[in-house]
Amino acid sequence: MNAQPVLAVEGLGKLFGGLVALDSVSFEVRAGEILGLIGPNGAGKSVLVNVVSGIYGSNSGTIRYRGRDVTHLPSHELGRLGIARSYQNIRLFRRMTVLENVLVANKRHLLRPFRSAWAGGRDRDIAKAMSLLERVQLAGKSDHLAGALSYGEARRLEIARALAGEPRLLFLDEPAAGMNERETAELSEVIRASRAAVDSMVVIEHDVEFMRDLSDRLLVMDSGRKIAEGSPAEVLADPRVIEAYLGSDDDER
Repeated sequence: MNAQPVLAVEGLGKLFGGLVALDSVSFEVRAGEILGLIGPNGAGKSVLVNVVSGIYGSNSGTIRYRGRDVTHLPSHELGRLGIARSYQNIRLFRRMTVLENVLVANKRHLLRPFRSAWAGGRDRDIAKAMSLLERVQLAGKSDHLAGALSYGEARRLEIARALAGEPRLLFLDEPAAGMNERETAELSEVIRASRAAVDSMVVIEHDVEFMRDLSDRLLVMDSGRKIAEGSPAEVLADPRVIEAYLGSDDDER
């Protein structure tokens, strides 16, 4: 008997006026896995993540997290349940240090005034934040201003901030966008090291080689529909995927 999935999405639909952004999308995220979500520009990947994470409401379908129907819950309530995400655009406090950026991302601090964030349990919180910075290879820059980080470092800090809330399911939205080869390799190491901190991850990316090496399974979308799902080898050999995503040089950029 299969274990209950961490996330189960069934028949998810989303309309923007007369535009069908998601057309009856169904998939699941299994415990312990990294699920890769790929597809050409305009495929509906970001819309899917925004609906599942409570940023947008859905027009049809159901979303179940650990067996609980969370279809209509807003993002802040999903966050309390253990669902977190990063964004395509970097969102850091540039005038705070790297360590402070992680400390204020701790969801325990959201329930009390900002000034008290360093009150009770300060040493414990700092130790936890430093552990996260070690995981993303930034412990040596804990006292640097976030605004002084390189692009790749800032992306990795965002992952540490997302992990600071102790999520069980983490969505990473195009974490390798704009990175060079070295930065992408470092990011891959960070994501693999971070998977032990959560139950499951969903990574949305355009870099096919990056996703082939990183993902346990791939989910492929095109024009708001799911067109393939399975192991990276199976999916990337699928003629529908080759036509929709790999057949055009423009789609790979």
